Amino acid sequence: MAETKKIAIIPGDGIGPEVIAEAVKVLKKTEELFGYKFETETGLFGGIAIDETGTPLPQDTLEKCQRADAVLLGAVGGPKWDNNPKELRPETGLLGIRKALGLFSNIRPAVIFDCLKEASTLKPEVLEGTDLIVVRELTGGIYFGEKFRRETDNGQEAVDTCVYNVKEVERIVHQAFQIARNRRKKLCSVDKANVLETSRLWRETVNKIAPEYPDVELEHVLVDNCAMQLLRRPSSFDVIVTENMFGDILSDEAAMLTGSIGMLSSASLGEGSFGLYEPVHGSAPDIAGQGIANPIATILSVALMFKLSFGYHEAGDAIEKAVKSVLDAGHRTGDIAVDKSKAIGTTAMGDLIVAAIHK
Repeated sequence: MAETKKIAIIPGDGIGPEVIAEAVKVLKKTEELFGYKFETETGLFGGIAIDETGTPLPQDTLEKCQRADAVLLGAVGGPKWDNNPKELRPETGLLGIRKALGLFSNIRPAVIFDCLKEASTLKPEVLEGTDLIVVRELTGGIYFGEKFRRETDNGQEAVDTCVYNVKEVERIVHQAFQIARNRRKKLCSVDKANVLETSRLWRETVNKIAPEYPDVELEHVLVDNCAMQLLRRPSSFDVIVTENMFGDILSDEAAMLTGSIGMLSSASLGEGSFGLYEPVHGSAPDIAGQGIANPIATILSVALMFKLSFGYHEAGDAIEKAVKSVLDAGHRTGDIAVDKSKAIGTTAMGDLIVAAIHK
């Protein structure tokens, strides 16, 4: 009998509940097909949690996540909460949950579906063969450093401190090398070592670790050059590892290579098999409630969860093949449709993918 896996379901804000609903259908289909057993608990998080409980990360939700084997998150945020004080912003909940759950790396695949090349703004010949992963450090850097303002002779001055220590760099770099070792054995470490002291420490640490992975080819690239090369030669990248802010920016750039940020999954991992899985896209409040959001990124996040946290590779592959078959058949949501008049809705896309999942 299959072990019961506990999954914390966190729909969040905007289109989050809509795309999560389609992912839950996928969970139920894989239970039927593969004999898995899932136990789910749903929690409030982000803007809706602020409205209902006064905090973006309620203790009840955190406890549900801590009891789980994995977390499936929809999306958080929206203009409604943009002017809230820092501690009452949905994004503060994201930083808090990553820290509380010990999530130190964000894994973002960017894969080109041949049938969707026309949806990208880049030429098809530039995109050919693009299949990369961005590994972003999540718990250090300028997002978590000391922040303050002070008065000077030139008026008010704001300071954001960027801090990294060797241990933080080591654990993310080891993980990236291991991922690269199981792919095309190419690792690109991105920094700004010509200017930043944190980047010099980063590069020194990477170079110390590299001899432990002689089978992986290592390349150092400055962040501004990497941003340019992702548009010029995306297929040359295999695994990119970088610090928090650089990874935030580069992973969104990589996402747009595919033509739509609505296509891409992500995983936030800590030690062991636990992970938090979510689509790369945001809450898209402009289309929330209209039933037109693309659920594919969230569904592919389930496939990623199966592979990275549960070891359910057969089912993960089956989900990915189902998505490909539905896209190859010409079905599109509005964000990836060339002819918008033929676009289908969130529920229809989810139903088609569920129907296409086979052993």
